[in-house]
Amino acid sequence: MTESTAAAPQPTAPADGVHHLPLFFVKQRITMMVNRYEIRTANPDGTEGAVVAIAQQKRMALKEAVTFYADEKRTTPVFSFKARKVIDLAAGYDVFDGVGTPIGFFQKDFKASLLRSSFHFGGPGFEAYGQERSALIAVLRRFIDFPFPFHFDFTDKQSGALSLQSTKKFGLRDKYTVTVPDTRVDFRLAAAMAVALDALMGR
Repeated sequence: MTESTAAAPQPTAPADGVHHLPLFFVKQRITMMVNRYEIRTANPDGTEGAVVAIAQQKRMALKEAVTFYADEKRTTPVFSFKARKVIDLAAGYDVFDGVGTPIGFFQKDFKASLLRSSFHFGGPGFEAYGQERSALIAVLRRFIDFPFPFHFDFTDKQSGALSLQSTKKFGLRDKYTVTVPDTRVDFRLAAAMAVALDALMGR
């Protein structure tokens, strides 16, 4: 049984409808000074397409707020997520569009995450719950510093249908394949959740 989520600002769907992408990629690139995340679309053949959002942070900066921009100049915000409380292991995070309108939320299920990282995740018209698929890898990650692959599956709390899936294959570079079969899930919300899975996994 999952915990109930904290109160969140009421998200609203964008005026032109949900921005849905059924498949995209998240890539993290680490340098000595910054962490960089790239969100890329998928081409019809499943290969990586164009960059549609970029975030960059100093290595030691807190990850309680992350803003994604449309290009390298970082002048046009696309979406962002921000913690409701700073340095709170069970804090909820709200996701906003480029002009600051709330479009959804996610929240770590702290108790369940002691053994297997788990999150509440929701937006207009849906609410889902996600966990690491492999309990074994979840335990190993907590004791061994190794680039394990991992998989997250988010299912709708009412229907049990798959809402979002994030898969990281084995490798030194973090790269995630994100599939979103639920058309109610805004791409920006899905991308924020996928990035948070990487940024917050160490907590």
